[in-house]
Amino acid sequence: MNSLEVKGISKSFGEKKVLQDLSFSVKKHSIYGFVGKNGAGKTTTMKMILGLLQADAGEILVEGEPVTYGANKTNRFIGYLPDVPEFYSYMTPEEYLDFCGDIAGIPLAEKKQKIEKMLQLVGLEQEKRKIQGFSRGMKQRLGIAQALITEPKLLICDEPTSALDPAGRKEILDILQAAGKETTILFSTHILTDVERICDEIGILHDGSLVWQGSMEEVRRQVKERGLEPVQVVEPALEPLFLEVTGA
Repeated sequence: MNSLEVKGISKSFGEKKVLQDLSFSVKKHSIYGFVGKNGAGKTTTMKMILGLLQADAGEILVEGEPVTYGANKTNRFIGYLPDVPEFYSYMTPEEYLDFCGDIAGIPLAEKKQKIEKMLQLVGLEQEKRKIQGFSRGMKQRLGIAQALITEPKLLICDEPTSALDPAGRKEILDILQAAGKETTILFSTHILTDVERICDEIGILHDGSLVWQGSMEEVRRQVKERGLEPVQVVEPALEPLFLEVTGA
């Protein structure tokens, strides 16, 4: 069974078509890299999965249940990390996760265990400072802990390694790889080496349509067979990485 199924989704804002008949699926307990240059439609897709935007056409299923705009019961299955997570800066990591646990209705004894587990997972178990003193990478790690505290069946991360230095990116990828042992992960990115490192499958979005989907090896084969230029998929600055990853 798939954790996520996106079937024929289309979305326009005025005359601008953002997504056109987009379809893909994410298998249970897999890590799916949703790749595309800025403006390709990745964030719009994620907002529709979360029920925050209404599709013009098509259907989305999470754990076999349909997503409904504005009254989305399927969000009980989902943990979400936006590209720039916001926090109450006067709290410590433990206080913030305790607050999130209360909102989620996690019982007291169970909540304490989950907070300890999440802080260990993201390497913040010894951190007693207020969040206002955190680096961007530390905030991203805390955001992952918050998204996982309810033990979601699907974790959605929007550009989780964007604007991080190489060490920070490695930390986030290591955490996602560890989390992927217990949940399904969909994360968007335009950094192809990140995808190659941890993903089981990838889908490449271009101008609102999925141009490739499959394992890394399958994508390499398709690139060679179809002869598609890297500039058609990624930002020009990323062309060397694209060539390295795909062998095109």
